[in-house]
Amino acid sequence: MRFKKRRNYLEDIDLFKYRSTAVWYGILLVIMLLLPLKAGTYWTSLMTLTAIYAIVALGMNLLTGYAGQISMGHAAFFAVGAYTTAFFTGSGISFWVALPIGGIFAAILGIFIGMPALRMKGLYLAIATMGFGFIMEQVIHSWEYVTNGVNGQQLSRPTLGPIDFSSDKYYFYLVFFVLLIMLLIMKNILRTPTGRAMTAVRDSEVAAESMGVNLAVYKTAAFAISALFTGIAGSLFAHHMRFIGPENFDVTVSINFLIMIIIGGMGSVHGSIFGAMFMTLLPEMIALGKDYLPTAIGQQSGLQGTVYGVLLVLFVLFEPLGIYGRWLKVKFFFETFPFYKKDTFKRIRKYTKSEH
Repeated sequence: MRFKKRRNYLEDIDLFKYRSTAVWYGILLVIMLLLPLKAGTYWTSLMTLTAIYAIVALGMNLLTGYAGQISMGHAAFFAVGAYTTAFFTGSGISFWVALPIGGIFAAILGIFIGMPALRMKGLYLAIATMGFGFIMEQVIHSWEYVTNGVNGQQLSRPTLGPIDFSSDKYYFYLVFFVLLIMLLIMKNILRTPTGRAMTAVRDSEVAAESMGVNLAVYKTAAFAISALFTGIAGSLFAHHMRFIGPENFDVTVSINFLIMIIIGGMGSVHGSIFGAMFMTLLPEMIALGKDYLPTAIGQQSGLQGTVYGVLLVLFVLFEPLGIYGRWLKVKFFFETFPFYKKDTFKRIRKYTKSEH
């Protein structure tokens, strides 16, 4: 187990704690850049979808994992980004202008949706955001001038000079580049007083307010930033799929987003990536596994939903820290072996009567 001797306070906000960590991330970056050159169209498309969902998971984790605000209506922000980009590009505006506009529109909507969070929390906030998701579904169906209703909209992929992103390989590089930018933004937000204030709100609103944290500002900011990330992901998703319709943004999508960070690991940037990978690859694994299951089970229409539900229950009961939490435990075990203590990660029940 390594210990770092700090020489000044600025080292507390270093992007990488150890130089070796930066080296490993550099190797991973090179692998990700080379992988599409060898992978086929199918796997490249899956990697692109994983990167898009990772951007959503980053925003969801900031809101739920770090700020402690539950949302079950993030599919609405996803839809705002997608349809905004589709509308503007269909009107002749460049994709490179429409992409940030989609994120900004989603962030503005996130500010208004975040206002109820000032008076609600927990289950009530989840229900309120779910209601917003249902409203957005009706807007998509009814506002045909922008969304084209149930007929959906077709989109084309962008170009940049001589580079045509209609190729799955080039479009993956575009999405991966945006993901890297979002990762850097997220890491920097978490290292600032803003990120620490959001974490304080999550741990105890009473304690955070007593230390001078403005709950209204930071709760609304968490919704706005999370919506910004989700809106940009929605824009990338629309051009990746090349066709969007109301079925792409129903309430089950919001539930999948929430499951993604629970399984990946809440309150963790790494957990966002792991959750996106898991949720993208799981349907493919289920599809492949159907051939090896008995016909009575493999042909059931609700098999995927059942597997999602079972896995969610298992993670909540046995690994609430998610995949990244399990990785930390395994890593800590080998670092401290043979002096590892079984109760190192044991959960401690906390009772805070002042907030009930």
